[in-house]
Amino acid sequence: MFNYISRYLEKGIKEDLTQKMVFVAGPRQCGKTTLAKEILEEKMGTRAADFYLTWDAAEDREKIIRERFPVGKGLLVLDEIHKFSRWRQVVKGLFDKRGHELKILVTGSGRLDYYRYGGDSLQGRYHLYRLYPFSFAEVKDVRSTVLEDLFHYSGFPEPFLVRDERVHRRWRREYRTRLIYEDLNSLEYVKDIALLEQLALRLPDLVGSPLSLNALREDLQVSHETIARWLEMFERIFLCFRIYPFGPPKIRAVKKASKLYLYDWTLIDDPGARFENLVAFHLLKWVHFQQDYHGLDLELRFFRDVHRNEVDFVVLENRTVKRLIECKLRSREVSPALKMLKRRFPEAEAIQISLAEQEEFVDKNGIRVTTAERFLGELI
Repeated sequence: MFNYISRYLEKGIKEDLTQKMVFVAGPRQCGKTTLAKEILEEKMGTRAADFYLTWDAAEDREKIIRERFPVGKGLLVLDEIHKFSRWRQVVKGLFDKRGHELKILVTGSGRLDYYRYGGDSLQGRYHLYRLYPFSFAEVKDVRSTVLEDLFHYSGFPEPFLVRDERVHRRWRREYRTRLIYEDLNSLEYVKDIALLEQLALRLPDLVGSPLSLNALREDLQVSHETIARWLEMFERIFLCFRIYPFGPPKIRAVKKASKLYLYDWTLIDDPGARFENLVAFHLLKWVHFQQDYHGLDLELRFFRDVHRNEVDFVVLENRTVKRLIECKLRSREVSPALKMLKRRFPEAEAIQISLAEQEEFVDKNGIRVTTAERFLGELI
């Protein structure tokens, strides 16, 4: 239906498959299977179909359970295998016995990195990548309205490429249903599924503000521990992500409440919060790529002090402040909080980005004021 758009992880995956297994995790319908099949067809040609097994197909599921994998050398793709309770043992055994002849690519819509913390660890046998939906830099050459389309349709390939409001509305409703009733149920024992869906419907209203678990607990009439566990479950299936506060010495920073964002920011009605979420996603994708491919020690945080001075994003490298980033829908006036934090960390790059303004300049404090297109185009 659409021409294949080369993904930002292709080069790294192909490189790493020569050494270890590669795991690719990411939100449902962000392009993992398409990417895996593209690499597989390039590697295996006419034999590609035999070397692709997905847990969601009954015939393939039986092969995986019985460990009847294709004979011969090549690249083997195991899609959604993390839904199998014994998947780690199966993959570990396969790699240990046939790693000399089989290159193994594992994809999944659950947090594959989460599973490394328990049981028979696969650590040391694989490289993990997190694949996310399209970002501006990845598709900026597709058409002239890319940023506007991302803002209105998200970066998920289907709604972004179709650009139809009716299709988008249906996709969003079906997507949430599959996440809650299929993906979550396949990974966790869920007792109160209706309350979980109610919480999911609340999330868009929480974006951009300090997250109060106590308020959610009171609204849903459940325990604090239950709310915390449910949010962790949502993060594992890539419904949302959280960033945490940065609290430097000698600044009275708020050090507890996190901020929550969605992978599908089009659920957010408020334009300012939607734009902040879009930028948060782009920064998270860039930070995770630096971690996964380059091995850099980067973190994405935010700053908020007891006087309610707030800077939307702080990027740390080796615990050193490298970037201070503030988002504005439309404003040429530099944020006072950004000026204050720039004075505290003069070596850090300070940037204020705007969705509407077109002019770019550097103010007397060394703060760069630029457009969203320019800034996002410098990421991945």
